[in-house]
Amino acid sequence: MAGGIFDLEKQFAFYGAYHNNAINVLIHTIFVWPIFFTALVLGCFTPALGLLPFSPGAFPFQEYMILNLSFVVAVVYALFYIMLDKKAGTLAAALCLLCWVSSNSLAQRLGFSLAWKVVLVSQLVCWIGQFIGHGVFEKRSPALLDNLVQAFMMAPFFVLLEVLQKFCGYEPYPGFQKAVRAKVQVNIKEWRANKQKKSA
Repeated sequence: MAGGIFDLEKQFAFYGAYHNNAINVLIHTIFVWPIFFTALVLGCFTPALGLLPFSPGAFPFQEYMILNLSFVVAVVYALFYIMLDKKAGTLAAALCLLCWVSSNSLAQRLGFSLAWKVVLVSQLVCWIGQFIGHGVFEKRSPALLDNLVQAFMMAPFFVLLEVLQKFCGYEPYPGFQKAVRAKVQVNIKEWRANKQKKSA
């Protein structure tokens, strides 16, 4: 396990403490990746940084592999996830790069005048859904209010790990889920204690 920002156990426990309710987790599983994808769509309208050094037609969908801001964001997320966990991180990285290619495709098809409207509606629906998840079901403010960067960076990977754990029984290493649950419970206990002190 790496320390600091690349400590997966610490990162996952931080995010998990704000997403302990099953319905809230489901809501985030549905909405987090669309937020990431539609943000990339807007990034596709930034100036191109260069061209991929491949001959024309070397890859399928090569015309959508444009090195713009969406590419930079996708690569940063992809590398961060691989650093956190090689196996699940590689899958997450592949999804990030797939989002980059498909967001360029969608941006080219829609054009900016329509794309920003689609992105705005999608973002509003997804964010409203998540705030409902926190306010109605989790009854705790979103993680982004306590650590904006950490919450934004971890969110897509968190929901992916949740899906891999639930349907594949995946653990980055033996005892990971048990250790995370213990940290989550400590965090929630401290939060409830602080909440009671403030309301007293």
